[in-house]
Amino acid sequence: MLRNNSHNFGLVSISLHWIMAVLLTGLFAAGLYMTSLDYYDPWYHSLPWWHKSFGLLTVFLLFVRYVWKLLNIDPAPLDSHQRWETLLARMIQNAFYLLILLIGVSGYLISTSKGKGVAFFDWFEIPAISDSLDEQSVDLIGMAHAYLAYVLAVLVVLHAFAALKHHFIDKDTTLKRMLGGS
Repeated sequence: MLRNNSHNFGLVSISLHWIMAVLLTGLFAAGLYMTSLDYYDPWYHSLPWWHKSFGLLTVFLLFVRYVWKLLNIDPAPLDSHQRWETLLARMIQNAFYLLILLIGVSGYLISTSKGKGVAFFDWFEIPAISDSLDEQSVDLIGMAHAYLAYVLAVLVVLHAFAALKHHFIDKDTTLKRMLGGS
């Protein structure tokens, strides 16, 4: 079952969810680690390249996921879900989409701040939209990039705890539906 139905998520939605979860976790960890590197560290030049490429991939998958969401139905909330839970889940999902987009755009602006494009796994380069940004703007965008990533990380942790609450306390199928079960 590739597409969603009224009861369950399809394989495409489930795959995009978990691939992006792994990518975002890795990007957050790499971003934290990169801030501690000095110039002589062997990862100083290579880790940012990986971070940028996987960041671009994540933004691309975000667009794929959003289009896929528009072309599919959402499984109906479980009968055991309270209205406020359903509304909160929808708000957090929209916040995820917005945060991932803003983090990606800010990362792109930081990476292209000197007028040079950003490589996508050495397959092609995404050109800069500006010749250069002043240092103060880059610092401000960099702070936004970091803070937005922290907000996303907090929401991801809350999202995971909510899924575990549904599974272990409520004993409903919320988590199983995103794992491919019914």
